[in-house]
Amino acid sequence: MRIAIIGAGGVGGYFGARLAAAGDEVTFVARGRHLAAIRERGLTVRSPLGDLRVPSEAVVPAVSDLEAPDLVMVAVKLWDTEDVARQLAPLAEGGAAVVSFQNGVQKDTELRRHLPAESVLGGVGYISAFIEEPGVVVHNGTLQRLVFGEYDRKESPRARHFLDRCLAAGVDAEISGDIERTIWEKFVFLVGLSGTTSAVRQPIGVVRGNPGSRELLGDVMREVVAVGRAKGVHLDPGFADDRLAFCDTLPATMTSSMHNDLLRGNRLELSWLSGAVAELGAELGVATPRNRTIADILAPYALGDPATTGGADVSAAGGASR
Repeated sequence: MRIAIIGAGGVGGYFGARLAAAGDEVTFVARGRHLAAIRERGLTVRSPLGDLRVPSEAVVPAVSDLEAPDLVMVAVKLWDTEDVARQLAPLAEGGAAVVSFQNGVQKDTELRRHLPAESVLGGVGYISAFIEEPGVVVHNGTLQRLVFGEYDRKESPRARHFLDRCLAAGVDAEISGDIERTIWEKFVFLVGLSGTTSAVRQPIGVVRGNPGSRELLGDVMREVVAVGRAKGVHLDPGFADDRLAFCDTLPATMTSSMHNDLLRGNRLELSWLSGAVAELGAELGVATPRNRTIADILAPYALGDPATTGGADVSAAGGASR
């Protein structure tokens, strides 16, 4: 399969390298120092499941350099979605399938604003991986799973083909019969984990171990379930309690990428996580006080460390607004 990976970070770098090692024609789109390092030394992936190296010729600097891929995996930060979607339009109109493994529940809506709706599959990725240094991606643990599917809930030949390639690459993968619900189910947990670890500035062990912050975690996820159900997503009413029990099984040191970004002074995906819950709740008439508070607490950091960004207005990043 001819596969393009937009974003060679933790998600795109890891899964793209696995697919390339299995014989698929994989091309990465990268930029900056990461691009320069891959061009010089190739892309290295370090994983408990086996290290990988992708040759330097597998990376290009722009979407326009791609040659008629069968499938495009989008794995950039959420604020880059609109720009990437515009660039992908010629490829999608030419028949390429597009599947996003980004966070959030608004990503595919944004993609479909610029691409033919039928070109977009829904997708969810489960992995802990990050760029350790330019040209090097590190995979933590052994979890590496992709779930994807068509929004019409039918199993298409292209989804089946991609599944076969993932399984051949040793990737734990599955086609979902209700990809919208699958995306929201991850969103419930992701918003809970990212919002509370970032607001408390501690990993999940501390959050779940204190009665007050544990209650916050549960309430944050319950609000997400309520918003999803108001949108017509088939979420179980007690799904947040299920996810809270799941949090008890996680390593105490586990945290979220947003918490890591906060500590490093990087830009946050806040507007697409707790901020998005607050905004969707306001549109649907669903109360989301816990997510609203988290969005407000973290608002000064949405564009990065305010000491280095000069306290920029978060509205420039699409921050949650009242």
